[in-house]
Amino acid sequence: QVQLVGSGGGLVQPGGSLRLSCAASGSIFSIVSMGWYRQAPGKQRELVAIITSGGSTKYADSVKGRSTISRDNAKDTVYLQMNSLRLEDTAVYYCNAHAPPRDYWGQGTQVTVSS
Repeated sequence: QVQLVGSGGGLVQPGGSLRLSCAASGSIFSIVSMGWYRQAPGKQRELVAIITSGGSTKYADSVKGRSTISRDNAKDTVYLQMNSLRLEDTAVYYCNAHAPPRDYWGQGTQVTVSS
């Protein structure tokens, strides 16, 4: 079992920045990748960014160049730094851990971009 606790969401103006954090606990050794997904009202959940245990990263085209995913292995925590936020980045952001054969999800944190 893996437990995930996400944090860092909030209200920000367009062009602003936020950093999301996701702390993992439990069977950490089984995790092969961690990342963030988001779901806007009326839309499907979509990938934002992931980082593998080997350090490889992948980003959605919509956030590429504006976001950076990183990890602190000592704290078992993954971070998502988001810059130049846009109205369309408004969504609930969910932390994910892929630990085959299961996926684990955090509780979700709201990010609202509004003037």
